[in-house]
Amino acid sequence: LRDFLLVYNRMTELCFRHCVCNLNYRLLTGREESCLDSCAARLVRANHRLMGAYVGLVPALLQRRAAEHGAPAGPSGPPASPEPAPEPAAG
Repeated sequence: LRDFLLVYNRMTELCFRHCVCNLNYRLLTGREESCLDSCAARLVRANHRLMGAYVGLVPALLQRRAAEHGAPAGPSGPPASPEPAPEPAAG
């Protein structure tokens, strides 16, 4: 969530500085509004491409890190027991 908010705030700042020229009016002009729309759309598309590349690289990075540390690669969690747990004695 923190990273998302940082990206969102940075995107807002970049697009505002690039597109809004006149602070004398309460509302945006048509030109400023279209500039902001296209600026935000470009940054969102770039962010999606980066996230896609990141998601594609993560499994390989995790496998390499596991191999370096000598741990088995795969989902973490408690090891599966080969035999079922005993049932409590009745009565």
